[in-house]
Amino acid sequence: MTFSFSTPTALEYFSSLVKSDEQFPLLEAAASLAQDEYPDLDVQQVLGDVDQLLARLKRRLPADAAPLQRLRALNQFFFHDLSFGGNVNDYYDPDNSYLNAVLRTRRGIPISLAVLWMELAQGLGLQARGVGFPGHFMLKVTLPKGQVVIDPFTGKSLSREELSERLEPYKRSNGLVGDFDVPLGLYLQPATPREIIGRMLRNLKEIHHAQEDWQRAIAVQDRLIALLPEAWGEHRDRGLAHAEQGNCAPAVRDLETYLAHAEDALDIDAIAERVAALRRAES
Repeated sequence: MTFSFSTPTALEYFSSLVKSDEQFPLLEAAASLAQDEYPDLDVQQVLGDVDQLLARLKRRLPADAAPLQRLRALNQFFFHDLSFGGNVNDYYDPDNSYLNAVLRTRRGIPISLAVLWMELAQGLGLQARGVGFPGHFMLKVTLPKGQVVIDPFTGKSLSREELSERLEPYKRSNGLVGDFDVPLGLYLQPATPREIIGRMLRNLKEIHHAQEDWQRAIAVQDRLIALLPEAWGEHRDRGLAHAEQGNCAPAVRDLETYLAHAEDALDIDAIAERVAALRRAES
């Protein structure tokens, strides 16, 4: 008897990682995003590199170190000794979202830096979570005497006043002022692993759309739909990217899926017209 085993594709591997919310390996899922750009990437090697950093950090701390001591040691190690920080010179480089590249260059965007920092924090037993703060991903650590909010781009702890100041432009642009204002705490709710991966993918999606790199955009959309199968707008956007590539059949399938589910969307007529044009092009 012979057995045949096929290696899963990068998308199949990613889909298996994000299938369950109960067992969602954030670091592994985040590391796997780079496989579209780096097909030969060994994700387990990336995880091993992070484990090595954690082992180095643990050797610096006594076993009975208090949470605040652990937090200070982590920030010293991550932001100062290793010099992780934001890529201010090329913020929109896709490599800023790929953990293998971030580990190599020590440069990233807030959310990719946060994923690495959180893995180390949790390895130290700290209660650390990511926060989907508007426009800029943040970190939140719960300590015995209160919470600390950290900007992963700089490593700086932010006061309530500084956070409120950063929120002002977002609130004004969305009409969240006066009677419509909401407490700061609502903006500091922890993000789930699925939400974090979704935000990482949408960052990449925006970059590829801005560059009209439709092939890479489609690969990102494939992952977004695997992650969020009922996010119908992602089906629409993948269909439009396929249309830009001249892939009429998959474009029509995605756009018709969108039309079947997005009943109250404002762009239904425009998308229906696009489908009709694509069908004419097919015939």
